[in-house]
Amino acid sequence: MTVSESGPTTMQVDVAEPGHGAPDDLRASPTRAGAGGTRRATVRRAIDLGLRPGPWKRGLVLAAIALLLGLLLLLHGEIPDTGGLGSLVETFLPWSGVLVPVLLAGALWRRSASAVVALLLPAVVWLTLFGGLLGDKSAADGDLTVVSHNVGADNADPAGTAHDLSASGADVLALVEVPEQARSTYEKELAATYPHHTVRGTVGLWSKRPLSGTEPVDLQQDVGPLADTEPAETGLTTARALRTTVATDRGPLAVYVAHLGSVRVDPRAGFGTDGRDRNAKALSRAVAAERNERMVLLGDLNGTTDDRALAGLTAQLRSAQNAAGDGFGFSWPATFPVVRIDQILVRGVQPASSWVLPATGSDHLPVAAGIDWG
Repeated sequence: MTVSESGPTTMQVDVAEPGHGAPDDLRASPTRAGAGGTRRATVRRAIDLGLRPGPWKRGLVLAAIALLLGLLLLLHGEIPDTGGLGSLVETFLPWSGVLVPVLLAGALWRRSASAVVALLLPAVVWLTLFGGLLGDKSAADGDLTVVSHNVGADNADPAGTAHDLSASGADVLALVEVPEQARSTYEKELAATYPHHTVRGTVGLWSKRPLSGTEPVDLQQDVGPLADTEPAETGLTTARALRTTVATDRGPLAVYVAHLGSVRVDPRAGFGTDGRDRNAKALSRAVAAERNERMVLLGDLNGTTDDRALAGLTAQLRSAQNAAGDGFGFSWPATFPVVRIDQILVRGVQPASSWVLPATGSDHLPVAAGIDWG
């Protein structure tokens, strides 16, 4: 608005039209408005970044799970065996390694530095426990090839199983869970390849070399107040372990064949291992009393070498698979093996190689090893 005087009685008023000649202080400045919006956006981004967790704060749940897994691997021996829990965990302990890459993928997806660092604990402990089983440690065929197989009481084709085992190249063949009705079939089908054999109860040994001094091994299978009242013949027909001597070019070799009690899963009682554990202790005492420095234990022990129940045996004997095998050598179940409960353990001889044979009509896979005298 402009006011001009042209005399005492004259006044002129000019009003500017909108958009024409308006002063700067009465109009919004586009430059100034844009700058203000940029500042507000910058402030909002700063606030968002401040509230967003950094790489060390992201994935804390993954980090906690990784640490718990590491502690499980490190302290599994401290897990109480109530209801067989400790034995169950140790049986499937190698499979815990599958969780490491799964957790690592989650940590990378979350961009969590804390989870990646926490995963170092289970990774290092797992490699310490099982890393040595990842490669092939076999060196040679060995002086003597031994095979152990749980042929299965429900095997519908014992003749086919015997034929497959005859073709395995074994010098010494141990069979467990041989049912009475199939015993004659195994004896007939294996006779041409193995001229020497011995059977006690449901376990037997077939050999290309002479055998001597065969006797049953008491696994304390029958316990309780009525055990002493059973006739001796009953114990012979239900025996689950034997000890014999195999004559070799390098001297006598003591061979044990054993089938320890089955592990049962009961919804009320849990993981039932009482019978197996009792058998394992009895077998450990028999092995400790063995005078021959060179011996081999073959059979279905219903436990892995990581299972605390077999500690009495693994403290005295070496696992052929652990020493000279290729991988974990899982043997059960035959359709999709997840654990190795069929074992070849030695003392005084050197494992040269160890492997798993193709499936037969049994629910177990046969296991084999080459041993030499070093």
